[in-house]
Amino acid sequence: MTQKLLVFLALCLCFNGYCQITGLVTNNDNEPLPYVNIYLKNSATGTTTNGDGNYSLSLSKTGKHTVIFQFLGYKTKEVDINIDQFPYELNTVLAEETTSLDEVVVDAKGNPADRIIREVINKKPEILKKQNAYRADFYSRGLWRVENAPEKFLGQEIGDLGGGLDSTRTGIVYLSETISKIAYQAPDDFKETITASKVSGNDNGFSFNSAQEADYSFYNNTLEINSQLVSPIADNAFNYYNYKLLGAFREGEKLINKIEVTPKRKNDRNFEGIIYVVEDDWQLYGADLKTTGAAIQVPFVEELVFKHNFKYDADKELWVKISQSIDFSFKLLGFGGNGRFTAVYSNYNFEPQFEKSSFTNEVLSFQPEANKKDSLFWQKIRPVPLTLEERSDYVVKDSLQEIRDSKPYKDSIDGVSNKFSLTDPLLGYSYTNTYERWRVGYKGPLPELRFNTVQGFNASTGLFYSTWTEDYKQVTYVSLDANYGIDDGRLRFTGSLTKRFNRISNRSIGISGGTKVQQFNAREPISPLINSISSLFWERNYMKVYDLDYARLFYSEELFNGFKFYANASYEKRSPLFNTTDQVWIKNRVDYTSNNPLAPEDFNTVAIQTHQLGKFNARAVINFDQKYMSYPDGKFNIDESKYPTLTLDVEQTFAASNSDYNFTQFAAQLKQEFDISNKGSFGYNLRGGTFLNSNNISFVDYQHFSGNQTRLNLEGRHLNSFNLLPYYDFSTNNSYFEGHLEHNFKGFVLGKIPGIRALNANLILGGHSLLTQENKPYYEFSAGIGNLGFGKLKFLRIDYVRSINGPNKDGAFMFGLSF
Repeated sequence: MTQKLLVFLALCLCFNGYCQITGLVTNNDNEPLPYVNIYLKNSATGTTTNGDGNYSLSLSKTGKHTVIFQFLGYKTKEVDINIDQFPYELNTVLAEETTSLDEVVVDAKGNPADRIIREVINKKPEILKKQNAYRADFYSRGLWRVENAPEKFLGQEIGDLGGGLDSTRTGIVYLSETISKIAYQAPDDFKETITASKVSGNDNGFSFNSAQEADYSFYNNTLEINSQLVSPIADNAFNYYNYKLLGAFREGEKLINKIEVTPKRKNDRNFEGIIYVVEDDWQLYGADLKTTGAAIQVPFVEELVFKHNFKYDADKELWVKISQSIDFSFKLLGFGGNGRFTAVYSNYNFEPQFEKSSFTNEVLSFQPEANKKDSLFWQKIRPVPLTLEERSDYVVKDSLQEIRDSKPYKDSIDGVSNKFSLTDPLLGYSYTNTYERWRVGYKGPLPELRFNTVQGFNASTGLFYSTWTEDYKQVTYVSLDANYGIDDGRLRFTGSLTKRFNRISNRSIGISGGTKVQQFNAREPISPLINSISSLFWERNYMKVYDLDYARLFYSEELFNGFKFYANASYEKRSPLFNTTDQVWIKNRVDYTSNNPLAPEDFNTVAIQTHQLGKFNARAVINFDQKYMSYPDGKFNIDESKYPTLTLDVEQTFAASNSDYNFTQFAAQLKQEFDISNKGSFGYNLRGGTFLNSNNISFVDYQHFSGNQTRLNLEGRHLNSFNLLPYYDFSTNNSYFEGHLEHNFKGFVLGKIPGIRALNANLILGGHSLLTQENKPYYEFSAGIGNLGFGKLKFLRIDYVRSINGPNKDGAFMFGLSF
């Protein structure tokens, strides 16, 4: 009986994943080979070696098998084995592949590599059609390693990054794995269901590795990696690449061509390296390609290396991708690091029976308890064994987690961060109780020290309190702030209470109120800091303000996928303000203007009369075909969409102290940004609206536009504001329309001009228009250069802007920052 039970248990273990072939793959110099593809012949079962050259291949039965070892640059090896028991150890040595031109048909009239690439390009539509729908199993592993991390970055304490850094400030700061089922249907239907997720040091964590995010195919004309990079086998690839046939080798009956790929222009949006093409099949056998941070315009990235491996599917006559690795390295401000994202594809089904309900806008979801799988489960199912470093990271961080989650540890960490310093009265201070999840603090006046001609120098300070639940699913924030102006001698108080109830619909409610100095344009087109500088140094006080007493209730929530609703109701008292100071540090030829935006030279007349009213605002933001990822602790919307975002607004005032101030306003906006192949990124923002019963409303309630007279534009993309428009000259209480267009060529133009392309700069063209009933149409046209800077700090932008308003024309250079 006992013997039968042991046999039964052994069989159960086999069928649960312990039937494994394990081993080490090395080269002739006894060096381990990482990420070698290993699979059973005529089977969907496969794996890869890890970074140490070790592998584990799961089987369902003993007996005779043929194991294939495939690695780019090495001869493919087939090993026949006869397994009588598990586990079974199979170590192997791979020999470097030798290529030869003997079997290649060389046409003296042309480049043989060009002929091969043309054949691949011609074959692409057929290949894409064969894989336009499939199901597959997917495994991913992500690892980030940091070297020489500083104690502080941009003034903030870094700590040990979750226990990842050793005494040299080096180590793994992120390690995670996922097991999932994926489904795809052309052109863009995708669904991933994660069955298991593991994050080192967080037994409640959910990996952010995504199969769709990792789905890079060189059969597409471009690959989106911040920029749109041109594939070496794109339809227009010959405009970007040179090719050289290095030789060929045979894998069975198949002849594999080894082709060197080099860019025609440095820093263009492309790759360099090696691709392997199967003769006659004209499909990719493998790819070993790299690109740089300069090419993708992320300067702190040093290099990105893509390795793709393919396996032949005889039924479909298709070479399918079975593994992908992306190695990266980065360096910024004295410290750097590297990492790798590994993906393994298996069990393809290219004839899936999809139904209409197979795909929804939910592109990623988790099965229940996906993050609760124990180490035994992962040991059985993980297709790529952990390296020694990765095993150590799991052991160390998992053991630290219990300690770090304990009250004594969190109290000790808080004890360090809660220490009071001599600068805290000026800069601010907070006291945190991490274990009980609350924080209380004080805002220092120095960071908020500003100047305007109404208050003179003024500063804000305040108190705040916040509390949160685990994983920040619910958050409550309370604040009380005070602002004091030296020249007007007034102390103003504001307060707020906000609560977010969840991270699924992000339902939030709040209340706020008090007294504050408010710009006439509530969108605050000029920042208080910029206004302080322009006033004190150039005597240009562009910011115009009034005194606002208010009490406001607000609510926001995504009522259903793709539909966000915002509403607020308020009581407001508006009062005029006058300049109280003419202080200036550098005297100029111009003088300060009054605080009346309607009459800048009139220092006695006010723009508004004191009045009170009630106001209700409602906004609906509609994202058509909104794709999203469902995590157990939150919903995360995906920004990219082939449709524009529609915003609808209604504003209604009521119970005004002067009945003429009651009005209704309707507005709508369409906004979208998208890439145009490798030719850059285009964006537009179209907004219009109209008023009802608005003939005599207060100037506060006019529609104001985001003008600019400072020659500075700190928006990364100029789609929400004008460059030269005066702040209040075009304000209206009638119908209006504004449009903003911009195209960033991202190196498509300047990257092809000798000499200039060394700058790796971007040509940016823009256009803006404003139509109102009271004024002639206003237009702006701009041409700029972005991605300027020094070394790895590329955040400067310069535009020349030309404005046209009837007979009035103006031109100026604009300076901006874009991170």
